[in-house]
Amino acid sequence: MDLTPEGKVNGADNGVCEKDAFNNVNGVICMSYLSKMAAVDIEFNDVTYSIPIPQESKTILRGLSGQFKSGELTAILGPSGAGKSTLLDILAGYRCRDIGGSININGQLRDMREFKKMSCYIMQNDLVQPNLTVFEAMSFAADLKIGRRKSKSQKCAIIDEILGTLKLTGTRDTLTDRLSGGERKRLTIALELVNNPPIIFLDEPTTGLDELSSSQCIDVLQSLARFGRTVICSVHTPSASTFKKFDHIYVVSNGQCTYRGAVGNVVPFLQSIGLECPKHYNPADFIIETSTGDYGCELIEQMVTCVNTKLPLLPILRSKSEFEFDKKNPKILWIDQFGTLVKRMMMQTYRNRVSSTHFAFLDNQVSSECLQNYIYLKISLHIFLGIVIGGLFFNMGNDGTKAIFNFGFCFACLIVFLYVPMLPVLLQFPLEIRVMKREHFNRWYDLSAYYWALTVVNIPTQVGFAVLYLSMVYFITGQPLELHRSAMFFSTCFICAFIAESIGYNIASVFNVVNSIFAGPALTCPLMLVAVQDFGDPRPLPLYRTIPMYMSYIRYGLEALTTAMYGHGRQRLYCPPEEIYCHFSSPKEVLRIIGRETPPNFWLDLAALFVILFISKGTLYYLLRQRVQPNKTFQMLQTIGKFIKRNFI
Repeated sequence: MDLTPEGKVNGADNGVCEKDAFNNVNGVICMSYLSKMAAVDIEFNDVTYSIPIPQESKTILRGLSGQFKSGELTAILGPSGAGKSTLLDILAGYRCRDIGGSININGQLRDMREFKKMSCYIMQNDLVQPNLTVFEAMSFAADLKIGRRKSKSQKCAIIDEILGTLKLTGTRDTLTDRLSGGERKRLTIALELVNNPPIIFLDEPTTGLDELSSSQCIDVLQSLARFGRTVICSVHTPSASTFKKFDHIYVVSNGQCTYRGAVGNVVPFLQSIGLECPKHYNPADFIIETSTGDYGCELIEQMVTCVNTKLPLLPILRSKSEFEFDKKNPKILWIDQFGTLVKRMMMQTYRNRVSSTHFAFLDNQVSSECLQNYIYLKISLHIFLGIVIGGLFFNMGNDGTKAIFNFGFCFACLIVFLYVPMLPVLLQFPLEIRVMKREHFNRWYDLSAYYWALTVVNIPTQVGFAVLYLSMVYFITGQPLELHRSAMFFSTCFICAFIAESIGYNIASVFNVVNSIFAGPALTCPLMLVAVQDFGDPRPLPLYRTIPMYMSYIRYGLEALTTAMYGHGRQRLYCPPEEIYCHFSSPKEVLRIIGRETPPNFWLDLAALFVILFISKGTLYYLLRQRVQPNKTFQMLQTIGKFIKRNFI
């Protein structure tokens, strides 16, 4: 987002060459794009926040007030559980419900729609798109955030400048999976700088990094703040050298502010309440220990009182021109978002055939290397299944003595197209949805563009794998070589594969990886059981058993496949001369075994499958919408789930 250039912002000229914290080859870096920055100040007053838990309400923030100014690097400090991340979530707009107090931007009440256009939130876990190089990831980010407002050459110049500023030029052609922790952290910052936001929020950007990487990360943030940005980050325990690099400190303890002000005033502030920071002791550690109550709980209340009396909030005086930033930032066209996402997903799928994808399963903090040679593995799997199932039902399609076993072949195909499309989704999508949620919050794209891109990209792969498997088993098992029958058989299997994939996406959009892998097979087993419960029994089922049976898409798929093979006037099947009696040589007898005196209507079953597919796809979009913008019902369910997990599991 191009902001109105200022003549000077905090002493930094726009478009001039400055000494870089990292020093390029010539020791100078030219800031032409990133330095176009207007002042945006944040002020919050009496902010409160509580979370509802069963039978009570837990207060997290207790009337916090403060100011975060443009051109300053601000650190939010405090012990674990003090409310740092919650305050950052509220200021960034990640939490918007049940919040008390006011948040002002440049003296005006915050408008969330406009605020999100000028801010970005970089969360603690460094999730980036896999199987892309650093430059490719930046290029896709530029296409999604800038669109057609700049030419390709201009976008490349912007990317080169950002990579140079964040010391990532040397990793330009490195896959994101192979970046170090510090490089990955800087890449997440670089991706959000593409549209030049004036406000940057970061949740513990130094967590998990060594001292050198942490120092480099803070140097990056300090450099960005020097060119007029409002940079706010929560930090757990900064070292003494890192602590000195911050311009402004905001300390939180038990939801209350125990200090706000410059780094150099921390020691004098503590002296004013009778505490002397020992020499050669990190002031950050000392004030956090004091806020934790290590030196007496009464000092915490004394610090809160001292903040309110001796550190008042003064009005921020800036000229009116500093408040004028470019709001004429046209939204990227939906079709451009869709096209870019399709291109990115297709590239990742192509790369997946020869590379390893590293997934960090964040719920249990276990790193795993999975989906190695994913495409080749799936091709091999479908060939293997085709050989095995084809061998089990070899040449049974036109044998009257084995027609009942051919019915089992139809059922086996449905099972293949239940688990093979679904299981990879259960493993992969829970992490992918977290990346999507982060990108959507930072206004990379609309949810609908992502949803349709995900749907369209998966169609060729699912159809291709299905054709590979079916073309093998259909001929090996000796099914009728009639165009209309094979078309009916193939189309039914295609739809069933899409339904199974949608079921996997629905499950994976609700649960984490571990729970998805358990819930997927557990929830789909009843679909198989209820689908075949009246086979071989001509007696009608009671209503309470009939309704679940026809709620299973496998039932419709089985009827459609059986009708494709034995319906529509098929002649009697061949019986070997040595067989005295072939009961199932008549196709009508085969159809009667599934409990239907009259042959099932193929087109009615196919229509039912399409309806189930549309319902599952619509449910997926609804669940994705709840992940990015949950309503009160989903929020309450999530709260109850966390309460049960914390107290009973």
